[in-house]
Amino acid sequence: MYARFFKRVLDIVVSLVALPFVLVIIAVLAPVIYLEDKGPIFYNAPRVGKDGKQFTMFKLRSMKVNAPDLTMADGSTYNGSDDPRMTRIGAFMRRTSLDEFPQFLNVLGGSMSIIGPRPDLERETLLYEGNEREKLLVKPGITGYAAAYGRNSLPWHDRLAMDVFYVHNLSFAFDVKIFFHTIKTVFAQEGVYIQEEKGEDGAS
Repeated sequence: MYARFFKRVLDIVVSLVALPFVLVIIAVLAPVIYLEDKGPIFYNAPRVGKDGKQFTMFKLRSMKVNAPDLTMADGSTYNGSDDPRMTRIGAFMRRTSLDEFPQFLNVLGGSMSIIGPRPDLERETLLYEGNEREKLLVKPGITGYAAAYGRNSLPWHDRLAMDVFYVHNLSFAFDVKIFFHTIKTVFAQEGVYIQEEKGEDGAS
């Protein structure tokens, strides 16, 4: 009952409460993002959601215009502290997760949930192994089990394993635990960047 009904109700309620803060954050950061390199404010990121359906995930742009896609050896997207693609304001937003706040609009629209597996690029879903594709059985989240307990510091397939664990153990109590641990993780700025070496450059 929770997964089928109450989770969506909570998503809507929490997103409506968060909306004024989201609008303030956008209003404050938008001119800073634009003035740094005169590029667009938002990065409308194509991602794969529930049941493998593609959707547009809203983010504040943290990278330079037309930045290339850098990939790890395992095929996941590179996200390191020395990433040359990030703008100065982008590095700050990445550390504080402020670039993710527009995704509350995705939640209101129904393509995402507050809590769920972080969505992947389509090319990344082609690299899933074993039962990893089961993460697509639920809506992706603004934050999730792997995001709260390790964030980007964990190897990609370890994060995918945690996503699948979440799908199999989804509950109100689990979501509450993840929600509050996310707050701790973000304020402590833990696990923002990966710990591995870069792989080869990929085309964006």
